[in-house]
Amino acid sequence: MSPFTTPIFIFLLFFTSFVTSAPRPFKKIYAFGDSYTDTGNTASGNGPNAFTYVSNLPYGSTFFHHPTNRYSDGRLVIDFVTESLSLPYLPPYHNTKADTSYGVNYAVAGSTAIPYSFFVKNNLTLDLQSQSLETQLAWFNKNLEGQKCKSMKVTPNECKKIFDDTLIWVGEIGANDYAYSTGSNVEPETIQQLSIRNVNGFLEALLNKGATYIVVEGLPTTGCLTLSMALAPGSDRDDMGCVGSLNKQSSNHNTILQTKIRDLRQKYPKSIIIYADYYNAYRSVIKNANRLGFKELYKVCCGSNGAPYNFDVLATCGSQSSSSCKDPSKYINWDGVHLTEAMNKALFESFIKDGFTHPPFGSLLSSKQNLG
Repeated sequence: MSPFTTPIFIFLLFFTSFVTSAPRPFKKIYAFGDSYTDTGNTASGNGPNAFTYVSNLPYGSTFFHHPTNRYSDGRLVIDFVTESLSLPYLPPYHNTKADTSYGVNYAVAGSTAIPYSFFVKNNLTLDLQSQSLETQLAWFNKNLEGQKCKSMKVTPNECKKIFDDTLIWVGEIGANDYAYSTGSNVEPETIQQLSIRNVNGFLEALLNKGATYIVVEGLPTTGCLTLSMALAPGSDRDDMGCVGSLNKQSSNHNTILQTKIRDLRQKYPKSIIIYADYYNAYRSVIKNANRLGFKELYKVCCGSNGAPYNFDVLATCGSQSSSSCKDPSKYINWDGVHLTEAMNKALFESFIKDGFTHPPFGSLLSSKQNLG
């Protein structure tokens, strides 16, 4: 292995590029995804039904010291990304008064990769957010049209100016598609096929607009989420002690997604598309939990005392009957589905420092510097 491709070199390149007084490699970020990336597009009452108290403390208590409608006690992975780029935190799309000169966050908690109409057709709307990647793309297109960019073919100069200094961050998307269809007559293989097809179509739409620098997160280890652990039989466990069937589902999804990304790289050779390996980054944190300071791998920090894993779907974080732990930094799981700030930071560092991106994130930065 060349010393210039080692994780340490990549981290040093990343660190020196962003922390010094050198010009910012990116001037804007546009983010997409679900609750793992949402910085405030939902609030109590209009987010996922099982987690309806995101506007209440102790959400946001660790870093912001008040609720920000982020599904965590503090910052998300995307927040650490913006910090590393010396950019302000991304305002949610629904905050119409925000300064959007540094980018916009279109991610919506509960979003799916598959359009809402599919779930309506199959009577799968019990806990469903009506927004999807299709919705987020429509919002983004409206933004671009306001900047005189409809497509590269029509207005190449305007689009080039927008995307030359812009990072597109596509947070994990698709986990909700599987969750909403659990126990239904819709086969998981159908969800997999449609979900990946829609993610691929979404990415291609961005690339056709002129997007040059894109990071795409894969699915996490969904079998390690507390909600999954609480509902699945104890016999369904893998080598991490998580729900094996769900982790296999996510792993298979990610394998196919990476194949699609490789195809897009060949079709759009002038663009840099980075795959962020959320699954193996998460797995690495669990395997190295003690060294990283995590004491509770599956028990939630904010939930219902006495319930298995401290989690009760009828009394989730932020409700009057819930309580939170004293030190969230020792926990991976925050509320049963979402992660603590400490875990989000560990995942971010896994992407940047430990090489859980393909190709390495440093290659995106070096390409940006060469093209810039």
